[in-house]
This record gives sequence, structure tokens and C-alpha cells, in this order.
Amino acid sequence: MTEKTETTPAWLAPEELESVRGRMPILYVDAVPVRVDETGVVTHVGLLLRILSDGTVSRALVSGRVLHHERIRDALLRHLEKDLGPVALPHIPAAPQPFTVAEYFPTAGVTPYHDPRQHAVSLAYVVPVAGDCRPRQDALDLVWFTPEEAASPLVQQDMAGGQGVLLKQALAHVGRLP
Repeated sequence: MTEKTETTPAWLAPEELESVRGRMPILYVDAVPVRVDETGVVTHVGLLLRILSDGTVSRALVSGRVLHHERIRDALLRHLEKDLGPVALPHIPAAPQPFTVAEYFPTAGVTPYHDPRQHAVSLAYVVPVAGDCRPRQDALDLVWFTPEEAASPLVQQDMAGGQGVLLKQALAHVGRLP
């Protein structure tokens, strides 16, 4: 009898994912795409426009799961390409360091971050992009905001699950919180 073992599975079947989500935290990456000037100062923040599962429209960061046996750098690149397109030209350092760790809970109010599906731990990064960004997958649009616009109550109210808080932390991290 031959036993075959898959050592690098990429995705869980939907029913397996639901089972795991109910029992343990899942690792994610969040990326705040930014445009920078020639001195490295953030001039614009890119926010995706998405339709949530309840049918509401929301502004969002680039976000997604890290696969089994996938480096964080590769997960960031995969999700940036998936959401922003293949010629976004993200600049990820050789040794990426998150600006914060966001812990999403299925119970609202435990932290500022909420995901009703699961307990998720997300490593959050500010990622400069230099290329042409065209939203793909489930993103309807990508809009570039100045840091002041992105931190405004008008934009913040359009962000779900605490991503507005995460965006403000990113702006503070790069010295651009108004």
C-alpha cells in the first residue's frame, strides 16, 4: 500500500476552512498601498471599493490569508497583484517588517478589529506601489486619497471591520496622520 502525503497544500476545501476558522486563528496580511514622492514621503493612499457579503459597499485595504508554506513576502506580493493588478510594481523590502499586528475577533468589541467569520491575526504593512494599478478580483475600484482625505471621517465611515483604525495607524507610522 502506497501512502502519498501532500507536504505543501495551498488551500483548504471550503468545509475544512470553516472548521479551522471555528477553532484557531488564521494568519493574514494587510497591505496599505501608497504612492510616495522622490523623497519617500507618502502622498496618496490607495483604497479598494468592495461589496461586502451583506451587500453594502465598503472601502478596504489589500488583505488576504497567508498560505501554508508561503513566505510573508510572497503572500504580500500575491495579494497586491490579485487586487491591484500585475503591473502595480510594489516595493517590498527584502526583510519586510509590519507596522503593527491586528487581531480580528468574531466577537465585536474585543479589539478595534472585527471579522464575524473568524479569529484572525494580520501582519500589516505599508507598501509603496509605482506602477499602474487596476483593481481585479472582487474589487470594484481603486481610489487614491491624500493622507488627509483617507483619515477624514467621510472615508473612515466607509471602512468596515476596523480597517479605518488600521489605516490611521499606517498613516501615523509614516508620519502622515493629519
